This record gives sequence, structure tokens and C-alpha cells, in this order.
Amino acid sequence: MLFTAVAPVLAQMALPAKPVRIVVGAPPGGAPDTVARLVAQHMNLGQPVIVENRNGAAMMIAAEHVARAPADGSVLLLVSQTAVAVSPVLQKTRSFDATRDFRGVGLIGVAPMVLVAGPSLPAQNVTELIAQAKANPGKIDFGNGGVGTSPHVTGVLFGLSTGTQLTSVPYPGEQAAMVDIMAGRIHMMFANAASALPHVRSGKLRALGLTSSARSVVAPDIPTVAESGVPGFSADTWLGIVAPAATPAPLVAQLNAELNRVLTLPDVRAKLMTHGFAVAPMDTEGFGKFISDEQDKWGKLIRDANIKID
Repeated sequence: MLFTAVAPVLAQMALPAKPVRIVVGAPPGGAPDTVARLVAQHMNLGQPVIVENRNGAAMMIAAEHVARAPADGSVLLLVSQTAVAVSPVLQKTRSFDATRDFRGVGLIGVAPMVLVAGPSLPAQNVTELIAQAKANPGKIDFGNGGVGTSPHVTGVLFGLSTGTQLTSVPYPGEQAAMVDIMAGRIHMMFANAASALPHVRSGKLRALGLTSSARSVVAPDIPTVAESGVPGFSADTWLGIVAPAATPAPLVAQLNAELNRVLTLPDVRAKLMTHGFAVAPMDTEGFGKFISDEQDKWGKLIRDANIKID
């Protein structure tokens, strides 16, 4: 079964005598690419560790490539909930099975999204937002980067969790949406913390809540949506690493140990924080369960809300 637990091992296995590639399904310069390069430059595996960008199809091009790659520890995939829990369901891909073709290596970090509002939304907190949305069905809109993006599915989850009807407004990216929120052209959005918090701190946007289940070290002064009237609400974004499913367990254990060592480095932790990520090391068994839970959660949401790619 996918993401099989890896038992402790005493013997070390040698990686092939070639660079280890971490494949990223996003372009250079964004948070996934930056995080992958930060981790790669600190990993000591006896071979060079490089990052390879294979952007496109909501991370599915990169995922398909790694699913078919040699299972020898030399090809890894940077993953998020989009890559293994959302896009495979929405796109109904048949080229690989996200629940069968990968083995979890480890979690890098978890980042909340921030529910931000602009001048066109009167609500000053989540409770007021819910009341206003219920009084005006469909008239409060939320920006996002398109169907299946984290800001989009989180907005859908919020609507289902609160019994409100919100209108999705897709944009080419979240920065474009936030510009329109600040200008009063749309009301709100669930934005990635690294992108949203500078605008919150400058006073251009109001933060109504964090999507994490508990307050985050990234922004401890902002209450969570859960504590603000939506008990149990949680919709973190996260990044981790997986390998092809047939990768030997001892190699996966070695990769996990080295990744977790990197995550103890103060410089790495500090730089991840600047991108909104709190370090969250896990063993392979814990990471496997984490991914399985994410697949169940977002798959159910997509089915319940009948989310489709037009």
C-alpha cells in the first residue's frame, strides 16, 4: 500500500553514483522551488542533490515523471496537497495513481493560509463575515488562483463548513487577486501566509483568521478560523518529499533521517519561516498517515461540493 511505514534499519544502502534529483512541479522562484532548493543545498547524501523544475498541469507533469522514475532513491518529488490530494482527483489522471505510486519520505513544513479582507467587506472578524454571507447569499466573493488551488478549495471548504454561499473569482495568481481586494473590487480570499502577511502588516489588508487548527508561530497574533466560530476548521498548506513506491525501505529511511537532520538547522528553520512554513518533521509512518488523511479530506470535499474543472 502507498506510503508504507518504514521500519528502523541498521544497515545503510548506497545511493546510485549520480545526482539525486528533487523534481518540483512549479516554476523557479516560487515558494515550492525556493523551499526545495533550500533543503537540497543542505542535504548530505554522498551525491550531489539538485532541483529540477517540471512545471505544468497543476504539478501533474512532475508527479507523472517521478512515478515512472527509477526507484533507487535518485529521483524524488516535492509534493503538496495539490499534487497528491487535489489535482489527481480533479484531473482524474490515469497516467499514475497518487494513492499507490509514491512512498512518503518526509514532511518539510506546514503553513497556514490567511483569510484576508479589503475595504469592500464590512466584516471585521469571521463571525461577522458568516453573518453577512448568510444575509447576502452569493454576494460575497473570494479571489483565488483557479479551480483546485489551495485558496480555491479552502474557500469552498469554508462555505460548506459555515453553510454560506460564496462566489469564487479566479485569477492568474493570488497576487493579482490581492491587488483587487486592496482596491475594493472583490471582498476577500484565503491567501498563502508568505504572500498575505506583508500586506496585513502594512495595513492594506485585514486578517480575519488563520486556517491552521491552532495559532501559528508564523503569525501568533492572528486568531484561527476554528476559534472564531467554525470549530474544527483546518486547511493548512504543506510541502514534503516522496519517492517512487518501489524505492527500498532502507533508502527511504536514510532519506527521511537526512531530511529531518536538515530541518533541525537554525538557518533552514529561519528561512522556511520567512516563506510562512513552520518546520514539521515526521517519520515515514507519520507522513504516510498525514498524506492519507489529506487525500481523504480533499477528495471528500471535491465530491461533496461537486468541484469540476471546466
